[in-house]
Parts: sequence; C-alpha cells; structure tokens
Amino acid sequence: MGNGNQVSSHWASSTGGPVHVTVGVTGGIAAYKACTLVRLLVKAGADVTVVPTRAALSMVGRTTWEALSGHPVCTDTDQDAAHVNHVRLGHVSDVIVVAPTTAHTLARIAAGMADDLLTSTVLAARCPVVLVPAMHTEMWLNPATQHNVGTVRGRGITVIEPASGRLTGADSGPGRMPEPEEIFSSLRSLLADHQRNDFAGVRFAISAGGTREPIDPVRFIGNRSSGAFGAAIARHAVARGANVTFVAAHVLPELLRGLTGAAIVQAGTAAELKKQMETAAATADVVIMAAAVADYRPEHVSDAKVKKRDGSPITLTLVENPDILAGLACNRSDPRQTIVGFAAETGDAGSSVLEYGRRKAAAKQVDLMVINEVGEDRGFGDRETAITIVDVSGAVRAAATGTKDELAETILDTISAQRGGTL
Repeated sequence: MGNGNQVSSHWASSTGGPVHVTVGVTGGIAAYKACTLVRLLVKAGADVTVVPTRAALSMVGRTTWEALSGHPVCTDTDQDAAHVNHVRLGHVSDVIVVAPTTAHTLARIAAGMADDLLTSTVLAARCPVVLVPAMHTEMWLNPATQHNVGTVRGRGITVIEPASGRLTGADSGPGRMPEPEEIFSSLRSLLADHQRNDFAGVRFAISAGGTREPIDPVRFIGNRSSGAFGAAIARHAVARGANVTFVAAHVLPELLRGLTGAAIVQAGTAAELKKQMETAAATADVVIMAAAVADYRPEHVSDAKVKKRDGSPITLTLVENPDILAGLACNRSDPRQTIVGFAAETGDAGSSVLEYGRRKAAAKQVDLMVINEVGEDRGFGDRETAITIVDVSGAVRAAATGTKDELAETILDTISAQRGGTL
C-alpha cells in the first residue's frame, strides 16, 4: 500500500530524469479514481501524459486531465499528428498504466487492435504495460474476459486483480478498481524492479504449486497451493534481471501465462518435483522451494478406479516422501549457492508458527526460511498474507505483510542482502 512518504518523495528514472508515465483512462465509472492516481504520480515527480478513450471523456472531461497532468490530451492518432503520438509515447514512457481498464478495452488490447490513441500506444510500447480492470462482477468472471486476461499476461503485460467491494448500484463483488494508492505503489514497485537489475545474470531455480500423489487413475492426495507466491517471486526475479527456471507443480494456467522470460518445467508428484529441482539446482545460484510438497504418498497406487464398498471403510497406507529441500541444501552444487525454503504453518498448542519455522530452518540447513501462517481463509491464492524470514540460526532477517507481489519483493530484497557481494 502507498503511504504519504512514498507519494511525496521524488520519483526519478534510471537516467536521473523524471519518470515518464502514460495513464490510459477508459469509459468506466471508476474513471474518477484515475484523477487521484494522476495527482499522486505528479506529486511524486513523474511526468504524466493522460490518454483517455472517447468514452472516458464522458466520465471525466479533457480540461480536468490537462489541468492535472500539465499536458495536452488527445484521444485519436490523427490529433497532433506531427508528433506521431502513439509511437512517441510508446517509446518515451517508462510505464503505461490503463486505469480503469474496461472489459471492452481489455478485449481490444488482447486482440491487438489499434483503433484509437490508447490501444495504438499500448501496441507500440517498449516499456512495461499495466492494466487495472474495473467492471461488473459477471463481466469480470465471464470466460471471455478471463481468457483475455490470460492472453495479455502471456505477452508480459501486468494485470492488477480487481478488488472486491461495492460496485455501481447496490451490487457488490469482485470487479472494483483498486484504490489509487495501491496502483501507485504497484507502479513504483514494478519500475524499481526494472531499474535495479540487481540479479542480472543470476540463475534462479524456483518451485511452486502443490504436488499430487495418486491413489488411483482419478484420485489423488493434494493441497490448496495455487502457485501464486512462487509465480510472483519468479516474475519479479525476471524483472530484476535473473535467469529463472520455474518448476511448476499444478500451477494455475493463468499464472504460467504471466511468466514471460522464465523457463517453465512441469512436475506432478513429489518424486517428479525432486528430479526436476535437482536438475535445475545443479546450475543455479539461488534455489527457492516455494512448492507445497506432499509429506506422504500412498504406498500402493491402484491401476483401476477404486470402487465404493457398500459403506465399508478403505484404508490407505502412506509412506513418507523424500525431503526435497533438505536434500538440496545438503547437496549444494556450490558452497555459495543460496537455498531458500518455505514453511507454511498453522501453529498449535505446542508451538507458534514462528517457532516451527525456526526449527525447520535449522533442521534443513537452509540459508533463509520464509515462514507464513496458512489456513482455509488465509495464505493461499490471492489473499493478503504475512511472512517472517529467518536465517539458519533463527535470527529474523525480515518481516512484512501485504500482497504476494509485495512480499515477493521483500523475499528477493532479503536474498540480495544475504548474498551481499556475491551477486
């Protein structure tokens, strides 16, 4: 989340000049929120150009955008044609953000259309592009919209998930545009990645998702992990210059489509994940085990579907899976290799989440352990979560609360600090 200190501080580009931000605005009712976003950007020292669609001008007028940004406002490519605006903006912008992004404009961008200045600018962009969808819940959840989200993410465009809350009228649900302060914070974080480049040439092996241990051809033992946390870490590592191998254990397809620049390897069971991670770790400088690995697997897997037995119980005998993380730490390919584990804990009467995490860090001999509390209503998927990062001695190296993208930054910052001069 943005705060007063972030907003008031000067925001410079990697060249030392002001950051150039193009703010696209579409014809959604949330267009009024973009006024606050523009004010935050200008206050932080950014040079802002607003590109509204024609429909957006029926929500907020041209005079308002020009007054807030200090620049003339155009909606079509034939306006101020001498400056070839769509090419100029696509080249000089450090980031392009479209807030709000209606379902219609999202579809046009996904289709590669260039029928106004905004879509033409996005198509000509050389910089990061961020879309902020805002629409009614049914429109957001419609398969066509979700397909378009996956399409643009697959091209490397960042899509900020809409918030859940009050919409137009009496309706409420997912589809609400996030608050301008949140969007501002995300933009700063994104550009910080691209400007830092502190992991340039560093090789990462990152696992994510949840393994599935088969019972029979149709049933398995699994867990709730979606792979969102590991995917966020991979995205930000790539943005900071890393060479990433991403080992995906049943990661959501839309998350994989957003991993432009990473080499993706699939794994299903714990045994498959172990093999793929050992291969990836052999040449990696940083190994991050974010996947939720099944501790146990059925001793015997039926070749045919197990049938019901008229109410009679079925007994499954489980055997322990190998400890992948401990094995990677014990058999490092290089003593300078950094091993990072995840401890998803619930805590109990015996010990706290932090205490269990510290024990794991010591037992597995990892350099860093990311400890987070999980449960049915916390930690998994898109939910905000909290983490504490400890080293092998149990000393706390970082602690933070936020979205998985924000926490991915915290984790990578801690890895960078831990590695010190070896980057």
